[in-house]
Amino acid sequence: MTNGGISDSSETDTKETSGNVVAELSTSLDGFIAGPNAGIDNPLGDSGERLHEWVYELASWRELHGLDGGKTGIDDDILAESFENVGAVVMGKRMFDTGEEPWGDDPPFQVPVFVLTHDHRGTEERRGGTTFTFVTDGVGSALERARAAAGTDDVSVAGGANVVQAFLGADLLDEIRLHIVPVLLGDGVRLFDHLDFEPLELEKTRVVDSPDVTHLWYRVER
Repeated sequence: MTNGGISDSSETDTKETSGNVVAELSTSLDGFIAGPNAGIDNPLGDSGERLHEWVYELASWRELHGLDGGKTGIDDDILAESFENVGAVVMGKRMFDTGEEPWGDDPPFQVPVFVLTHDHRGTEERRGGTTFTFVTDGVGSALERARAAAGTDDVSVAGGANVVQAFLGADLLDEIRLHIVPVLLGDGVRLFDHLDFEPLELEKTRVVDSPDVTHLWYRVER
């Protein structure tokens, strides 16, 4: 069986020396990672900023964006932990397009980023260790390159929803980490939509609650 261009045998060999492939996103209680009318000029959709307000004042988030100070505590610990073992990132072209301008010349990733796209572009270097490599031959190829760059560290699947869905459909995700924000958006971009495969079993490995958000960790069972 081949998953996104990676055979079972090569994938097994790679996993023995590599970290996990992890999708980590904030979502509303009704399952949306962006509000309605999401687009280039409105990347999180109407009211979608509410899903990320819990991170903006955290010390670890501010540090990544070159800012001083910030709140500490359980949410900050969890956010900092999520960055610790990331050696490479995979994202979709739309996420790159919406983030390129606000990220500027010093993006917060500080690791190689692989952008899934149909456009042929060379690798672009930014300050702080971030590079953007544009991959035109699918999620399997993007993951293969990301794993090579990450070494023994994790590969983060940053989004958007269609990229996470593609990784799930190709059976390439090891973990799903969700930050459930207590808001109902009612409409928008669902994280788990358009899933065209047999039911998938998840093992809940960790739950942490805080006043602003509930953090859930799942391992994808195979």
